[in-house]
Amino acid sequence: MITEKAYAEHHVFEQLAKYSQFYDDLAGSIIQFVSMGTGSVLNIDTYVFSSMQGTLESIREILLRGRINDAYTLLRKYYDAAIINIYTNLYLDDHFSIENFVVEKIDNWLNGKEQLPDIRGMNNYIQKSEKVFPSYRLLHREKRYSELGDCCNDHTHYNFYYNVLLNNHQMFSEKKIAILNRFAKDLENIYILHLSYLFYIKDHYMMASDYIDCLDCGITPEPDSQYWVAPFVQEIFDTIIKKNRMDLALEIKSKTAMQLA
Repeated sequence: MITEKAYAEHHVFEQLAKYSQFYDDLAGSIIQFVSMGTGSVLNIDTYVFSSMQGTLESIREILLRGRINDAYTLLRKYYDAAIINIYTNLYLDDHFSIENFVVEKIDNWLNGKEQLPDIRGMNNYIQKSEKVFPSYRLLHREKRYSELGDCCNDHTHYNFYYNVLLNNHQMFSEKKIAILNRFAKDLENIYILHLSYLFYIKDHYMMASDYIDCLDCGITPEPDSQYWVAPFVQEIFDTIIKKNRMDLALEIKSKTAMQLA
């Protein structure tokens, strides 16, 4: 394990733990929302979020061992998972109807019968969607995501010898903190992208449990309690999205009926 104090106590490890816990909380809170357009009896995103949580936990363990190159490869996996999650939700929303009760492309993917388009194809689909265009425009007004993708590819494919060396925890010790700083920012940008799209198109995922809990107990819910936001969601919205991308926060609030502070 890496023992240098500055490395071991870098904020990226707390960041990874926080994001991982969020996906765990979100996976549990949305399980009752059936994924319309599929044959699944449970919300398919529950398992996607649990998988993403696992990826973040793996990144943390690998970074603690100083394998920065491998961590970037998993960061690329996390980035891809975010795009896949947004694409599948958009595609279901675009194609589900009473006449098309099961959306074949997504249902076939769920059942191992058909692959989804490649990441470029899914990104193009998201880019062309009028439903998320306001968020897409804000997210991609700079080159941060194209540069992030290039960086992940460099590490995944060993495009430079420098990427090879970053998997040796005994080398480049004087640059470790700067590299972790970049990694933490890339991680944050992916997280913001995923949640910005997700809360924009699936705003009911932010819902607190009070309304459902009352119904389960046979109690009449308080007025408008279906629009209350889960505390863990509000905390992330305040500390991550509003703090770093107020433009996205304002766009999400302008669209949703949920009572975001």
